[in-house]
Amino acid sequence: MQTSKIKTYALLFLTTIIWGGAFVAGKIATESLHPVTVAFFRFFGASLILFPLMWWKEPKQPVPTKKDWVMFALLGLTGIFLYNICFFIATKYAPIVKSSLVIAVNAPLITLFSAIFLKEEISWKDILGVITALFGALYIITNGQLSVILELGFAPIDLVLISACLSWSIYSVIGKVVMKKYSPLTATTYATGFGTILLSPLAIYYTSLDSIKSSGWEVWLSVLYVAIIVSAISFVWWYRGIQNVGASTASVFINVMPISATVMGTVFFHERLTILHGIGALFVFSGILFMIYSNYSKQNKEKSILSYNKEEPI
Repeated sequence: MQTSKIKTYALLFLTTIIWGGAFVAGKIATESLHPVTVAFFRFFGASLILFPLMWWKEPKQPVPTKKDWVMFALLGLTGIFLYNICFFIATKYAPIVKSSLVIAVNAPLITLFSAIFLKEEISWKDILGVITALFGALYIITNGQLSVILELGFAPIDLVLISACLSWSIYSVIGKVVMKKYSPLTATTYATGFGTILLSPLAIYYTSLDSIKSSGWEVWLSVLYVAIIVSAISFVWWYRGIQNVGASTASVFINVMPISATVMGTVFFHERLTILHGIGALFVFSGILFMIYSNYSKQNKEKSILSYNKEEPI
């Protein structure tokens, strides 16, 4: 396996671990700040880092056309604005199991969209990997009681959950299209910029001076974490992963998030780690290995076809 691929898988794995830590940081930050305020400061802070970094690292990037600006705006609307608003509403009003399902459902949805819109080849190994990892994530979320999902029933808040899943999946798929012309850094930077602009009116409405003054150092440290580490760094890694191994393979790593969130919960909130979590993690990692093996098989198949075509006499 190529070194670049191994590095990409490592970055995707690290990305989803970082995203799991965002749950802890978000829980701390929203104790005194409104969730929309946290989201705004998160991406505003990320923008302050990403734009100078983009201008420094990529001074000779293509000049965006009107179509490009529309695509960047769609990235900001889906992955930054809509996803965060829907997720925060779901976190506040939906049962914890339902809001957690947003994470798990993203992977198969991205895989489906990748096959339909990006024409990515989906093999039985990919499907097996997605199902296995999804099962592991659901096993962790429900503490081994998968029947809980069937007992939840349908409620109006589920429309918000569905919107969250759709928005992140669309963000991931559109990103692959944008990165045919632009780098992961540029795509993430402009998406973050547009998302920040869209979040600003709601932030002005929900943010009070008293809440800012009453927020301690741990709150602002959490905001810095989600701004710099989660948004500025790991979002670029996410798009780099999609660019290098495809949206469907990258998406399966999302299932690591419940594992990361569980471990973080035991460290910071003294939550209990059980054998059920270990079983779920085993399924998640097995699913990821299936997807990596499938990706490796496709790559070898493509190389064999190219080699055969070169050797074939004219």
